[in-house]
Amino acid sequence: LIRLSLQSLPLCRFAIVVAGVFFVLASSLSTASAFVVKPALHSSKSITSHTLYSTSDLRSENEKDEKTEKNQKIDMIESSVSSRRDMLLASSGMALASLLWNDEAAVAKESKKPSTFVLTGANSGIGFDAALRIARRGEDNTIVLACRTLAKAQDAADRIKAQLGGTSGSINLVPAECDLASLKSIDKFCASTLNKMSIDVLCCNAGIARNTAAKDVLRTLDGFEYTVGVNHFGHFYLTNKILPKIKRRIVVTASAVHDPESPGGAQGEKAALGSLRGLTEQGSNFEMVNGEPFNADKAYKDSKLCNVLFTRELQHRLEAAKSRVTVNCFSPGLIVSTGLFRDQNQIFTKLFDFAAT
Repeated sequence: LIRLSLQSLPLCRFAIVVAGVFFVLASSLSTASAFVVKPALHSSKSITSHTLYSTSDLRSENEKDEKTEKNQKIDMIESSVSSRRDMLLASSGMALASLLWNDEAAVAKESKKPSTFVLTGANSGIGFDAALRIARRGEDNTIVLACRTLAKAQDAADRIKAQLGGTSGSINLVPAECDLASLKSIDKFCASTLNKMSIDVLCCNAGIARNTAAKDVLRTLDGFEYTVGVNHFGHFYLTNKILPKIKRRIVVTASAVHDPESPGGAQGEKAALGSLRGLTEQGSNFEMVNGEPFNADKAYKDSKLCNVLFTRELQHRLEAAKSRVTVNCFSPGLIVSTGLFRDQNQIFTKLFDFAAT
């Protein structure tokens, strides 16, 4: 039996090759065969009247039908991806809202005072979704929508009010400009919007991920490399400015890519801060925290590692000071349709969005 199998192996290989070639040829000729069969699909009226179709007519009819079918399939796929993306976004927003809310309802009931939430990046993605979920709870709470521009913050407030409908009167939405790429903007935000507020919860959610193919080093208004400057230094500065005002909780939106052993973190350049040589030797002119040449992909991963280390160290210091404030990290997963990926190649983003969802 073994001998016969071995003798027949070359024949099997030949059959497989022939089948492969036939498959390729069949695929190439599928368009031609389709329009040859197409007349049988026309209405009986067309057939009985002996209407003659030229080759170009048949091809045109076939191409129209193929385009229609293709568009219908694309619509179905996009609808499916959109619904799954919305589900992922909603689940991440729900998780973030739960972290922000936690025992706030019990605290508010006990103290008989509403809570104040400050969310950066509240105009899109999970930041907006979380703000909307907290707003739906009502209870006269205040939500500060801290966004890169006042226009974006106002738009977010308008959209939340529109979705709340008649119940929007029980929530206080405060749109505000807080550009994390500018320490001056953060100072102004703290001095004006937050000056007289007692803050229950701060959510450091805003972020940016540059195009991974980018070679140029963009910088914040204060000279920091843009990705680390916005994702880490901006939030670090904001948190320290208002820390005495925070009564309950700080939540930082991080990412699993900070971990080189995670599926996302293991791709491409891995997060590594080294001895912080970039900061110690180059100051605000650093390209990468570890002193190496700029790499856009690694810069994002490094910024998320900074977020995690900042969270852990701040929690350690607050515990040592006997503070009741808690600090948590949060990884929402990868949802490329959010504003975080606005600088990415849009073709890549759409393809990845389809694959990921």
